[in-house]
Amino acid sequence: MDLDLLHSFVSVVDAGGFTRAGERVHRTQSTVSQQIRKLEDALGCALFVREGRRVHLTEDGERLLGYARRMLALSTEIRETVSGRQRVDVVRLGVPDEFAIERLTDVVAGFVRRHPLVRLSVRCDISMSLTRGLARGDLDVALLKRDPGTGPSLAAWPEHLCWISGHDSRPEQADPIPLVVFPQGCVYRNRAIHALESAGRRWRVAYESPNLAGLQAALAGGMGIALLERRCITASHRLLDDTLPRAAPTELALCLGNSASTAARQVAHTLKEFCDEEIAATL
Repeated sequence: MDLDLLHSFVSVVDAGGFTRAGERVHRTQSTVSQQIRKLEDALGCALFVREGRRVHLTEDGERLLGYARRMLALSTEIRETVSGRQRVDVVRLGVPDEFAIERLTDVVAGFVRRHPLVRLSVRCDISMSLTRGLARGDLDVALLKRDPGTGPSLAAWPEHLCWISGHDSRPEQADPIPLVVFPQGCVYRNRAIHALESAGRRWRVAYESPNLAGLQAALAGGMGIALLERRCITASHRLLDDTLPRAAPTELALCLGNSASTAARQVAHTLKEFCDEEIAATL
């Protein structure tokens, strides 16, 4: 069997489609498609059912998958044994910008120092994008803000959302209320808008940023109010919970990809310990 064809086959399975498989193996979509057709011709059977941009394994494809993974793993083992070089595991980690990013970076850096054979690729983004990345197979581990109990997770922690503004401003008295928010799709933003509209309060977006530091500066400068987790409060802010409607709860969830490796699980357990300590300190 041609190991290159098997590699492309496994990449299509893991990525869920030909385009993303091509990105993983650094080939064009058409090249990957040609390789799969070549493999199907060699085996005399169809391996995938194509439904738009998504693909699903046929029964023959499911039978081949286990063999393909074993052959690729054995090939890697042979190279490592003969050459004496050890395998480096790449773990793709996604984290939200507002979750103790400086301290979390220290923890991640410490993990890399203790595990020289693990290479971390860290992506900092809003939870909506991280959720999509995890579902597509672009991430192995992710910390996500989400509705409580929506899907499996290694661990989850309830969040405490608070209305926040700057010390020297009264934006909650304005009509419409000026909001300081993350981009569309952020669960905090959705919660804020839903709470205000349910209470009959008008609102407008006064400041939008994908970065927590930008939101914190806008709040301190008196540009509006924000609904954020209480860990985001600084000395430049004041709480408005007594004057604004309560928002529905959210949670922080630690999630693993479907094909998470041993190294990815080690990273996840390190993050779980960090989150346990970090969240316990805010209670």
